[in-house]
Amino acid sequence: MSLSRVLVGVKRVVDYAVKIRVKPDGSGVDKTNVKMSMNPFCEIAVEESVRLKERGLAQEVVAMTIGPSQNMDTIRTALAMGADRGIHVVCDQDLEPLAVSKVFQAIVQKEKPQAVILGKQAIDDDCNQTGQMLAGLLDWPQGTFLSKLEVESNALKVTREVDGGLETLNLSIPAVLTCDLRLNEPRYASLPNIMKAKRKPVESIPVGDLGIDIKPHLEVLRIEETPKRQGGGKVESVAELVDKLKNEACVI
Repeated sequence: MSLSRVLVGVKRVVDYAVKIRVKPDGSGVDKTNVKMSMNPFCEIAVEESVRLKERGLAQEVVAMTIGPSQNMDTIRTALAMGADRGIHVVCDQDLEPLAVSKVFQAIVQKEKPQAVILGKQAIDDDCNQTGQMLAGLLDWPQGTFLSKLEVESNALKVTREVDGGLETLNLSIPAVLTCDLRLNEPRYASLPNIMKAKRKPVESIPVGDLGIDIKPHLEVLRIEETPKRQGGGKVESVAELVDKLKNEACVI
């Protein structure tokens, strides 16, 4: 069986190698002159979608992002990796996972994909909620934290990572999938493919045209950097160690 269309989500985040700086007023992360890139888990989702197409198991891969005009770079990266076309939902505000899920729901109703593949979480907020919420809104089966994906006749066989090891599920189609680190190793976009990506179509849709409620339900009071780790010390005896653990660290 071949999936007619796969919708894959990509998010623009602060590059994983950048040291995060908090704004002096504690209102958020300072992104001024900071390198941005595609969320690593989204790269895995794009790679898996493209591999499905290369194996003849998907006919079209559509990459989708939500955000300001700068997100076009993220879409072009997905196109250079092998996606066929892009959808850019233009939105200048940060969205919570529920709002993101509603945007995806609206695009799914328009595009009619047989599978939605997302990263399991974004490295900026670490919410790990969008895939699950989207499956709930669509009333589709979901396979989260995937380490293996197989397309069978009228079903998806997925292996997911759980606390006790691995769990294998058979999901009916259509379904929502989220990718874990061990699913694959994303490719680097070659220069010829980067040039080809510039000619691939990208549809821009203002978020207001979707007619959905994206107002935030959470208020961030303050963001603070983690305290710097204090240096350790040496003790002369087991008795002194036990005393410090009991009276200073208060862990026993």
